[in-house]
Amino acid sequence: MAKKNTKRTKDARAEIDRDAEYELGAAVKLVKDAATAKFDETIEVAMNLNVDPRHADQMVRGVVQLPNGTGKSVRIAVFAKDAKADEAREAGADLVGAEDLAEKIQAGEMDFDRCIATPDMMAVVGRLGKVLGPRGLMPNPKLGTVTPDLAGAIAAQKGGQVEFRVEKAGVIHAGVGKASFAQDALQANVSAFVNAVLRAKPSGAKGTFVRKVAVSSTMGPGVKIDIASVEQ
Repeated sequence: MAKKNTKRTKDARAEIDRDAEYELGAAVKLVKDAATAKFDETIEVAMNLNVDPRHADQMVRGVVQLPNGTGKSVRIAVFAKDAKADEAREAGADLVGAEDLAEKIQAGEMDFDRCIATPDMMAVVGRLGKVLGPRGLMPNPKLGTVTPDLAGAIAAQKGGQVEFRVEKAGVIHAGVGKASFAQDALQANVSAFVNAVLRAKPSGAKGTFVRKVAVSSTMGPGVKIDIASVEQ
């Protein structure tokens, strides 16, 4: 069986022209065919952008709701108190607290993937900027993670909401599903992500905004996508 998997992997990879740009559907199919690991590989999108995020007017950041979710179980920490803390627990938050939660995080307990806060808790959360910020976990009202609507925010995060932020080299990447997803579900997710980034084009971006878009699985090769087949 292992030999068959190896041969199938080699055959799938041999079909990929690393220099070619494929139509979205063809690219996703190639990636799915090459995802032959024994676990359910994550499908990732990487976008190389023509921006320098060191300049404030070239920062690219935002959030997108993937229509078919990410396939990943998301643990959420919520800063809230009293009735809002109860609301967060009822909505499915994994960790809820105020000063006590801040102390745990300061002590290095970071067993969560997203962090949400009610507006009145930002004085407490603000003190954790050096801990949460570098990990991309700092609640932000523009991303919907500082809000009085905890039930809505938690549902969005657990239901497939993905945050994106350009890195120093001008690259944005994110997981947009699993190899086990149906072809059309992955295509819809990739399209939603790419178009969200396109809509987030900053005022300081000059010339061609997107240099390259590629899709890949955790263990598989990257496949370039013709952005014209994705743009909406």
